[in-house]
Amino acid sequence: MNTGSCILEGFSNKSISLDYYYTTNNTPKPIVVFAHGFKGFKDWGHWKQVGLRFAAAGFVFIKFNFSHNGTTIEKPTEFADLEAFGQNNYTKELFDLNKVINWISDNKELSKTETDTSNITIIGHSRGGPIAIFEAARNPKISQVVTWASVHQLGFERQSEQQLAKWKEKGVYYILNGRTYQEMPLYYQLFEDFEANRDLFDVRKTLETLRKSLLIMHGDSDPAVPLFSAKRLKEWYPDAQLHILKGADHVFGGRHPFIEEALPDASKELVDETVKWIKSRGKS
Repeated sequence: MNTGSCILEGFSNKSISLDYYYTTNNTPKPIVVFAHGFKGFKDWGHWKQVGLRFAAAGFVFIKFNFSHNGTTIEKPTEFADLEAFGQNNYTKELFDLNKVINWISDNKELSKTETDTSNITIIGHSRGGPIAIFEAARNPKISQVVTWASVHQLGFERQSEQQLAKWKEKGVYYILNGRTYQEMPLYYQLFEDFEANRDLFDVRKTLETLRKSLLIMHGDSDPAVPLFSAKRLKEWYPDAQLHILKGADHVFGGRHPFIEEALPDASKELVDETVKWIKSRGKS
């Protein structure tokens, strides 16, 4: 198993840390890029074990941290930079994801004899789902896109006009991280970025222009993002394949920290069905 890490320059010169896994056999392999979600990071829970399962199945698996996700190079599993977290937005995440996709074809770390850069799949988990869809729609380097437990829209419909006005007045509001008990800031610039790019960040409109294969994976016991979101994505993109995992939660049985050696059954199904679907595209 060949594993490695590197640091890329992300938005505003902040670092994107990246890991990759693949089995060396002098055969070009399709590439899978994993984008984490809100309050997520590449080293959360069992994502490494997920990556190793992809590698064992004949893929190059890449996971990375968005530059403003709140973790740091020195503390990759902690939200040590809450200021960066508060200053994150969708434009910055798209910038970072594009940087990672470009790195795949330009880097010297990945062996050219082991990678098939003409076959790149982007996987987005939770809020990473729309980010993956947006980038796949506009980037010819991406062959197909997969969502895992994805939200079906970005926006602030749940906030009342009064709440938005208060947010604008104060410039920030705080959300509690139920795992770390940190009060995590969200600056008003997040809303301003969304409003300035409303068409770009419209999932439904983007799916109307998507000309690539889409796989939607979702657990029917997801307490964070209900199955309704997956069904809405399918409604908006009828050619997509929807796979519902019975009894699976938002992270498919994972937890943080993850100390077990074996993946949960839901995560095994998640990876195996994703692998099967990518191979069925006829590119691997």
